[in-house]
Amino acid sequence: MNSFLKSSITVGTLLSAASAAPAGEIWVTNEKDDSVSVIDTETLDVIHTYATGERPRGITFSKDFSLVYICASDSDAVQVMDPNTGKILHDLPSGEDPEQFVLHPDDTHLYIANEDDAITTVVNTKTRKVVAQIDVGVEPEGMAVSPDGKIAITTSETTNMAHWIDTTTQELFANTLVDSRPRHAEFAKDGTEMWVSSEIGGTLTVFDTATQTELAKMSFEVPGVHADRVQPVGFEFGPDDEFAYVALGPSNHIAVVNAQTYEVEDYILVGRRVWHMAFNADKSRLFTTNGVSGDVTVVDVATRKALKSIKVGRFPWGAAFRP
Repeated sequence: MNSFLKSSITVGTLLSAASAAPAGEIWVTNEKDDSVSVIDTETLDVIHTYATGERPRGITFSKDFSLVYICASDSDAVQVMDPNTGKILHDLPSGEDPEQFVLHPDDTHLYIANEDDAITTVVNTKTRKVVAQIDVGVEPEGMAVSPDGKIAITTSETTNMAHWIDTTTQELFANTLVDSRPRHAEFAKDGTEMWVSSEIGGTLTVFDTATQTELAKMSFEVPGVHADRVQPVGFEFGPDDEFAYVALGPSNHIAVVNAQTYEVEDYILVGRRVWHMAFNADKSRLFTTNGVSGDVTVVDVATRKALKSIKVGRFPWGAAFRP
């Protein structure tokens, strides 16, 4: 734990805060260990570690949380695990180098970004068959789907675009330019907005979903950190989409963005090389994956303070919540 985290909270406060938090689990993929770590959101301890395929990255759950899907990038597979036992049930045909994915609201269709193939693969999780393979830009990574399920988004890191997919026809209907190396996408405000982070561009861009036009663009300036190290990657929205929390990579901070005014309100110091994050059940706490320091930082959302860092595997990357 770094000196900031040591000084930010007392042991007594930590224990009190932990007992008040709702129960649940944060699942974290560890790229270098080929494993997932399971953190109890009440005790803030790692309670399980399960083996996966090679270089696990993206992770998400089925709607009823009975299955967990894991992008085993170097195994060229999406693995389906029983979260109660940690047993791999089967693999899905994912295409090469699956990095991120998103599950459609129908709980059946998985949209997968295949970085090496410049395609988005759509897989039916029930039949375990490929439904479509959609040509997108070079090095696709970010994936999102609108709340109504009508639109899927793929971001391509080298082409610097967000690709808009009609999920009925499985065809592109729009392409929008973003800044250099887009990494993550999310829909917000009941699907009326779509946000994209650009790692090398150092920005977060907001689009109007109906017109695919740009509404706003945010940049970040972390005090005392060189601009080259401020690299937006994963982000999540807090309660009621009031704030967005943005991982800023090797700056070792997350930004707090007012999602109504598009202004950056705060920066929170976390671990080294922060990638992604997940909330607990009531979104009172945020858990960030810190690749280089090999840990997860627990952030109190109300006070915007780091509470604790939890050691997991080597190079933690993705995160997902399970009640």
